[in-house]
Amino acid sequence: MLLINKCASFSAIDYAAEELKKYLRMMMPESGDVKITYDPKATDGFRLGLMQDFGLDVSDVTSPELDDVLYIDCSESGGIISGSNPRSVLFSVYEYLRQNGCRWLFPGVDGELIPVKNISPVKYRHKPSMRYRGWCNEGSEFQQSMLDAIDFIPKVGMNVFMLEFRIPTSYYKRYYDHLHNEEERPTETVSRKTILGWKRMCECEIAKRGLQFHDIGHGWTADPFGIDSSLRRWDGDNEDAVPDESRKYLALLNGKRKLHSCTPNFTNFCMSNPDARRIFVNYVADYSENHPADYFHVWLSDGVNNHCECESCAAHTPSDWYVILMNELDGELTRRGSDQRIVFISYNDTIWAPKTERIKNPDRFLLLTAPVSRTYTESLPKTPSDFKCKPYEKNKNVLPSSLSESVAYLNEWKKMWNGANVTYEYHFWRTQYFDLSGLSLGARINEDIKAYLSVGMKGLIEDGSQRSFFPTGLPFYTYARTLFDASLSFEEIRDEYLSAAFGSAAPDILCYLTELGEAFDFNYMCGMAPHDKKLGLFYKPSHKDSLERVKGITARGREFIKKYYNSDFRVRTVSVRLLEHHADWADIMASAMAQKAIGNDDKANEIYNSLRLEFGKREKYIERYYDHGLAFYSLPAIFNKRANLEPVIELDN
Repeated sequence: MLLINKCASFSAIDYAAEELKKYLRMMMPESGDVKITYDPKATDGFRLGLMQDFGLDVSDVTSPELDDVLYIDCSESGGIISGSNPRSVLFSVYEYLRQNGCRWLFPGVDGELIPVKNISPVKYRHKPSMRYRGWCNEGSEFQQSMLDAIDFIPKVGMNVFMLEFRIPTSYYKRYYDHLHNEEERPTETVSRKTILGWKRMCECEIAKRGLQFHDIGHGWTADPFGIDSSLRRWDGDNEDAVPDESRKYLALLNGKRKLHSCTPNFTNFCMSNPDARRIFVNYVADYSENHPADYFHVWLSDGVNNHCECESCAAHTPSDWYVILMNELDGELTRRGSDQRIVFISYNDTIWAPKTERIKNPDRFLLLTAPVSRTYTESLPKTPSDFKCKPYEKNKNVLPSSLSESVAYLNEWKKMWNGANVTYEYHFWRTQYFDLSGLSLGARINEDIKAYLSVGMKGLIEDGSQRSFFPTGLPFYTYARTLFDASLSFEEIRDEYLSAAFGSAAPDILCYLTELGEAFDFNYMCGMAPHDKKLGLFYKPSHKDSLERVKGITARGREFIKKYYNSDFRVRTVSVRLLEHHADWADIMASAMAQKAIGNDDKANEIYNSLRLEFGKREKYIERYYDHGLAFYSLPAIFNKRANLEPVIELDN
């Protein structure tokens, strides 16, 4: 019998002990029980606790609360499994199991590879490359997928989970309304109260694991003024949702104070109005007193070129007013004796750095830069860019299109900001649906994280669907592993993942995915390949032959899919069968894109709609890995006709 001694009392360590017991029993199913006790003075068995309690050195971290260090020194029968903070102990448990052959490739029990074997000694110490390693809810959410995602991230070394919006109504409604799949799945009504309860459930699961909880983001420009931030344009005009007494606080645009694009979440407020700022600040401070979070993200609207044009607001840029607002929030939190941490954002109009204002208390804040307008066909160049930032022009700005341009704007912010910087990224938002192999996106993620490290970023939070594992989980696994250890190459991570997911079939799968990716061409799918600008981004007759090769590639792929259709490991069976579905996806997509390439848009749209209908039928079988709602929210970037699609407005993510 094995013994696990908890040497410190924290919920994350309690959970870590239970996880260690579970997986040890799975690995050694006939070895008897694993007993868990609480004994701070234990000298035998597995000892789980803080490094500081064991007298271990943590001098290489500036903040043991924020910086994770993993420490393992175990023989076959036990030893020390510890970390610099409670969640790091959980990470150390998973790393100990990983070094004993366990892998977690995608959320849920079907994503686990747990070998049956005797445990081996492990000696290991590691400080992850990035301090903040996170994921934010996005896409079409159903509750079990959210719980599975929260359960998954510590298993791959990630420490931050963010829940956007006070009540994430729109994300849940996209799934439960079965948007883009009304033919197969009738609407299931879920109330705001239910969604709020589900959010609280997620918060409890985050806390149980000791993960950093980041909350809210957008919505603050509406909710403090009694305007429901969850309303969207497809809900109606929404002007009657603005209380009469709040109308004067809305941003003045084209001489009118009204909702921007009929959407509260896209609407800014008049930041020069001291009463409006006071209402905003008190609302945030009140909320933070009653809702636990490690960081509150306090962002402005999700719209662009829509800041107040009144005479008073003209005195400063939006970023200057934003910094004034953050300083007033800091002052109110200080007055209340609150040490609540705040994240403010360089996004849309606020990518332009303030001209005169400075954050007075940088210890309270993180600056989040969100390059939402960048392309994903390139990372930072090998040599520094000589890009010159364009001057800010009220409500007439063009956002940067490359990562190097986005970093140039960030460097302007750094002239007045010397605090920590984190990136909010979008690899798993729309772009994932433009890479049919997952290999191009995985390589880009590995490259991007290393690029962000080189410019001083302390972490990344991905704005992406919790179901970004189609055709494989390789891109997301690459994200997690590179954040954890940026010394790893994409090829190392790729080969490890494919070996775990497909066993002896891994070389065949790699060749298959490589051929598939080359046939589609990631640059072409992103609209970045050379093209005739008059005839559209995807008009390229010379690419038609390449797309028509796809059906031959998938036909060969189906032969070894059939060969490896069943496995002793459930994760491999699921992984192969996802490829089977994806081969059909690739065939239909290739047919549609071949028509786009020769300018036959009507036929392309017809085939595209058949893809939507076909995978609408399959959604219930693969929805734990594939986000049908987000896929058909994203693909209109290629296929312009939006039959049965919600409108894509601004950057509504």
